[in-house]
Amino acid sequence: MDDIIKSHRENAKTFQELHAGPQTFVIPNPWDVGSARMLEHLGFKALATTSAGFDFSSGRPEGTSSLDEVLTHCQEIVDATNLPVSADMESCYAHTPEGVAETIRCAAQTGLAGCSIEDVNINTIDSYADSPIYELSIAVERVVAAVEAVRGLDRPFMLTARAENYLHDRPDLADTIKRLQAFQDAGADVLYAPGLKTADDIRSLVTSVDRPLNVIAGLPGMTLSVADLADLGVKRISLGSNLFRTAFGAALSGAREIIEHGTFGYAADAATFKEISALFRD
Repeated sequence: MDDIIKSHRENAKTFQELHAGPQTFVIPNPWDVGSARMLEHLGFKALATTSAGFDFSSGRPEGTSSLDEVLTHCQEIVDATNLPVSADMESCYAHTPEGVAETIRCAAQTGLAGCSIEDVNINTIDSYADSPIYELSIAVERVVAAVEAVRGLDRPFMLTARAENYLHDRPDLADTIKRLQAFQDAGADVLYAPGLKTADDIRSLVTSVDRPLNVIAGLPGMTLSVADLADLGVKRISLGSNLFRTAFGAALSGAREIIEHGTFGYAADAATFKEISALFRD
């Protein structure tokens, strides 16, 4: 047990150092143990879970996992790899600041090196509310509670605060910057506004905050490379559910080929047994 705790602390410190270092890094998002081990063997320095990828791989719609299920999944990914792991904790599965703080403490107990909090009210996503985005004052209270919980931990833990405007039909750059600046002032370690696609918008955001910025790559219409994003000053690049959806898309295309044409041409692009087995050998 002591060795496990020591390993978690070392990974948390490594994750902190990645954000403080001079290099931009990519943090890909595995959806299960196999994909986590694959990404580690390929040479990535850290991993992050994907809530959508986990839900989809479990055969259910996005956003339907319980907190207990997500914590169990996080534990499985942490145990599968020697890399630091950050978690997509969505809105921290809580409405109140007290609930947010408790979720952060539970997440840290799995050995995670960090996690995220969104400014989305999960209780209104399927309602007739104009927008599920929390009013700024409430969103800040939730981030403050998360920060206080992090500061009560016995090791580093990188808290990423997310402004979700662009994922909920509110492409308001000024408000997004205002929110991330407020989250920065509340003590968040990393800032993230998923959905930004252009160099100009990303540059505006980078120059408006003084915390490491995460940008998601691979979205439709987002063509910026790692080098492009590094030149803009982005510190961390995540992929969300992109890798899972790419893998699932290949399987879906192959299955449709069989059903619709009775052919098996898709198999020409499959990884070999030898290639896959090599990734999983210690």
